[in-house]
Amino acid sequence: MLNLSTAVRFIRGVGEARAKILENRGILTAEDLLYYLPYRYEDRTRLRGPEDVRAGEQATVIAPVLRAGMLSMRRGGMKIFRAELGDTKHWLNCKWFHGGYLERIIKPGQILAVHGNVELDLYEGGFQMVQPQYEILPEAPTGEHDAAQSLEVGRIVPVYEHVGGGKLTSRFFRKVIHTILESLGGMDDPLPCAVRQQLALISRWEAIRHAHFPLPGTRLTDLDQFRSPAQVRLIFEEFFFLETGLALKKKKAREIEGIAYRADAQIRECLKKILPFHPTKAQKNALAEIVQDMRSPHPMHRLLQGDVGSGKTIVALQAAVIAIENGYQVAVMAPTEILAQQQFFYFRRLLARSGYHIALLSGSATAGEKKAVKKLIKEGLAQVAIGTHALVEGNVEFKALGLVIIDEQHRFGVMQRLRLMQKGKYPDTLVMTATPIPRTLALTMYGDLDVSLMDELPPNRLPIVTRQAPEEAISQANEFIRAEVKSGAQAYVVCPVIEDGSEAKSSTILGKAFAAELKSAVKTYESLANEVFPEFRVGLLHGKLPAEEKERTMQQFQTGEIQILVGTTVVEVGVDVPNATVMMILQAERFGLSQLHQLRGRVGRGKRQSHCLLITSRQQTEVGRQRLATLERTNNGFEIAEMDLKLRGPGEFMGVRQSGLPTFRVANLLRDQEMLEWARRLAQEFVDTGERGEVAKLVQYLKENWNRRYGLVAVG
Repeated sequence: MLNLSTAVRFIRGVGEARAKILENRGILTAEDLLYYLPYRYEDRTRLRGPEDVRAGEQATVIAPVLRAGMLSMRRGGMKIFRAELGDTKHWLNCKWFHGGYLERIIKPGQILAVHGNVELDLYEGGFQMVQPQYEILPEAPTGEHDAAQSLEVGRIVPVYEHVGGGKLTSRFFRKVIHTILESLGGMDDPLPCAVRQQLALISRWEAIRHAHFPLPGTRLTDLDQFRSPAQVRLIFEEFFFLETGLALKKKKAREIEGIAYRADAQIRECLKKILPFHPTKAQKNALAEIVQDMRSPHPMHRLLQGDVGSGKTIVALQAAVIAIENGYQVAVMAPTEILAQQQFFYFRRLLARSGYHIALLSGSATAGEKKAVKKLIKEGLAQVAIGTHALVEGNVEFKALGLVIIDEQHRFGVMQRLRLMQKGKYPDTLVMTATPIPRTLALTMYGDLDVSLMDELPPNRLPIVTRQAPEEAISQANEFIRAEVKSGAQAYVVCPVIEDGSEAKSSTILGKAFAAELKSAVKTYESLANEVFPEFRVGLLHGKLPAEEKERTMQQFQTGEIQILVGTTVVEVGVDVPNATVMMILQAERFGLSQLHQLRGRVGRGKRQSHCLLITSRQQTEVGRQRLATLERTNNGFEIAEMDLKLRGPGEFMGVRQSGLPTFRVANLLRDQEMLEWARRLAQEFVDTGERGEVAKLVQYLKENWNRRYGLVAVG
């Protein structure tokens, strides 16, 4: 008997071949099919005869088939099947290209319902529909055409996104989903009754049925905006389950016994000694919230979010000192070797007088180097272990891990974060990101974390002047860089790729109009060093360089030995050179707005005025120009992130797989922000004050459905 968990291959009308196509789309069960909702709807309730149609309108016509067969002519090698509907006085020609298969299906004398755009038939006269939706109707005993039970006409008809390159069409989904609904006859409702009543939501069964096959009289505008009662119920349901899971995780974390750190006068003196500058108000507030968490007997789970250059690392370093002074070790995980090396140098420089041992563990180290570092960590002789994902390897052991710091954490998978946390007994966790995350995403990605927001830059920072220019202006941009470097400043030049590959075939010589292929950092470096700026020292930095060469290049740029640094987006985070005043980004239209903002944040760190030059190719569109105009208009990372989210969508903005962002089946983070807020508030109320039996019932439902449904695991 069919139920919600029935595999799609066992549903009538699917079969093995179609099941494979559905499974590739992530549709595995009958329930998955029911949650594959239409993306739009067509009103086919006004039924007409051939005599009532007019050119230029969309219509649903029901009439007998007068004649049917293949047209004798062939146009462009395509066979055309024609069915003539109506009578000798009024008729409508319906034509299907590549329609040979219809010879076996549509016959004279049948009653046919068709829906499509009506146009004049310039070849045969009268009116025609090309490629209309069709359905063969039974003849009722009274002689009337029985459209009442049709899935194609006489109703508001759901339209689904095609799957498998068009192999599974709207017509297929209508039939199969109708089959499932008829077979089920009903379903349980996991949404708590009190919550449903509070918002006057319809039942899950009604919502599923009416989202696919709307009730007569449902407004088409509500359906297309996903605001019908059925759609609202299903959107809220997804958000509520997610937010309840996050609230339960947060509540559980508060009950776990962790480390209660002391933060007395002695530790405050240690913190004062390492500060290289007077902290901003935002830094003080963030540190105060972190210290309060660390003094608590329960593990800290906190997100430290701040714009580029707001000074998050010094706050994290102070948290590390508190842990070390309490006798615990600190793990700092960064997404790239370059960033891990930058953090290593920064921690080592500021903690030089403290006597702490700072260890660096990266994937490119030799086996002997890794073994020595792991031994120091295991014996507790390394107070701070900094590294990439190498830190989560099974043979890395800590003697007393008390604090985990994740830098640019959205670049890690959630399991990597969990494995690092499990190397200690409920360590405190500080998650950092320099990518401003819009509130909508933060509520879903980090609803189980407490958030510290750093929205203030260090004093005396001048806003970065940003300008976009076409590739034809590259010579002027080069001259601007020349003038800045001659005055004693330094510059970055960023390219989309490392070296010529499938998308980049020819060499790049800056100073000439460059072609539309992706700009290669290697070719650009050769051009700048040998032809454009032979008088300056030009360096190259990208992710494929050996670790020693990357470290040497960065040190040379930081000391001023290299004046112009050519690179890829490896310079996006972690590179801190106050003397750099120019960031030139080639083919800027190929980058996301938030990534461009990150790159821009590498300059503007000193007292001099800094500039960001966005060089665009001939592929740049008007929409692209308006998009980059956002960067010209503002330096506010959160405003830019909101725009980036609207343009690219949440999955592209954060990288769904890496970030742990849930993949919703009905809800949309951009369209449904208000409902997300409702769900979050009501989920928290339900977890705090809900009837115990109801809470336990929902917990069981989440356990059974959580991971596959939302792609999340229980990590803080």
